[in-house]
Amino acid sequence: MSIDKEKIEKAIRLFLEGIGEDPDREGLIETPKRIAKLWEEFKSYENFNMTVFEDVGDYDEMVVVKDIQFYSLCEHHLLPFFGKAHVAYIPDKKVCGLSKLVRIVNKFAYRPQVQERLTAEIAEELEKQLNPKGVAVVMKAEHLCMSMRGVKNPTSYTVTSKLTGAFKENEKTRNEFLNLINSK
Repeated sequence: MSIDKEKIEKAIRLFLEGIGEDPDREGLIETPKRIAKLWEEFKSYENFNMTVFEDVGDYDEMVVVKDIQFYSLCEHHLLPFFGKAHVAYIPDKKVCGLSKLVRIVNKFAYRPQVQERLTAEIAEELEKQLNPKGVAVVMKAEHLCMSMRGVKNPTSYTVTSKLTGAFKENEKTRNEFLNLINSK
């Protein structure tokens, strides 16, 4: 789905006026266009080629990409939340390009979102694309809606997880994943 840049620009202009700003002053005159361009960039992450390789022999060990930096926007307050994602899967005849794990995180993060859904969507997409023996996603984020407003607590983080297959059913596999993502 494409975005309507004109609507975004009008809305941002109205927002600036609504908070008592002059959208025609030097520092703000291009802001509506910049925000429309930002959302156009975010939407571009939704469509990418999920490179999948099916000739991996009998490789069935864990594939982990940890410390994937992500940024998203709380759908309740339209304030950022950001942090790191750790994504793993155990192949069953298919693997994907490693950069695709980062792209999947961005695909679902670059939209108004809640962290719980974001975590689940990443896992579900990997399940759908790879049909692996299991998927694990752990996300740790600071939410500016908690840090700069409301309770004003900038030292707390939200951690969410989604485990499927071997990661959920096998304690040894789950512990191996947790040890890998917590190691330096």
